[in-house]
Amino acid sequence: MSWLVTGGAGFIGAHVVRELAAAGERVVVLDDLSSGDSGRLPEGVAVERGSVLDGALLERILRVHALDGVVHIAAKKQVGESVERPLEYYRENVEGLRTVLEASAAAGVRRFLFSSSAAVYGMPDVDLVTEDTPCAPMSPYGETKLAGEWLVRAAGRAHGMATACLRYFNVAGAATPELADTGVFNLVPMVFDRLTRGEAPVVFGDDYPTADGTCERDYVHVLDVASAHVAAARRITADPDAALVLNIGRGEGASVAAMVAIILETAGREGVAPRIAPRRAGDPARVIASADLARKELDWTARHGLREMVESAWEGWCLHHPEARR
Repeated sequence: MSWLVTGGAGFIGAHVVRELAAAGERVVVLDDLSSGDSGRLPEGVAVERGSVLDGALLERILRVHALDGVVHIAAKKQVGESVERPLEYYRENVEGLRTVLEASAAAGVRRFLFSSSAAVYGMPDVDLVTEDTPCAPMSPYGETKLAGEWLVRAAGRAHGMATACLRYFNVAGAATPELADTGVFNLVPMVFDRLTRGEAPVVFGDDYPTADGTCERDYVHVLDVASAHVAAARRITADPDAALVLNIGRGEGASVAAMVAIILETAGREGVAPRIAPRRAGDPARVIASADLARKELDWTARHGLREMVESAWEGWCLHHPEARR
């Protein structure tokens, strides 16, 4: 099989490309390199620079490289930014996806794998979030991911594509330091950033109805997310009628306080006391995936633990911020 991976030079995308290539798949990457880095990619992977909004470019790439399937990862993904710039997020995430699907249908692609997000659920009031939990996204980002799932399913039915939509939970870690996330938008790098600047990490709220009063989340290693893509790619290759929507998480919760403690220990800052700040509006107490359906449909399960995530992320952070080791 041969795959176009959009956004393949980004943090998650580069890990997916690496795993697909290691599994013997032929991969071509399309990335505008606005946040991606082609240096993350394995040797021999072809890179086309351009936008997912360029339908003519997409169709040319699919035909020239004779690609059988698409893994669509490219997206704008900052929740707060999406609230400030909803039009940009709908253009890039929804119109971009529509353009990719249109080019895929025109080129005769029959397999389409979409990177979705647990943001589609919003604030679910359940112990474990299943794929049947009602979706009520709380940001334009989450809305674009849910609309994207609708588009993928509709296009799959209309054009005979096998499809899978993977709803990631909280992604962390790195396969190697060079592949680490360089953004400061999620808990782990945010704590690293504050420690590097000599500041205490901030915990938003310690009065939630959880074991230690802080929010609980499902953190999943990026290597597990990448292996889920390989498993899903194989499933939609084998099953032309597939139309899957799957949670990708560990199925286990970890509190913010527990994660911060692991981060402080990993960074050698055990004596630093986190600063407790008021709750942030819209933060649910607990969002933890049920990963049973992914296990059943893909024979996939997450294999990496919290400490592996944090330690690998720290090595990557220190590669880009040598001053952090002090």
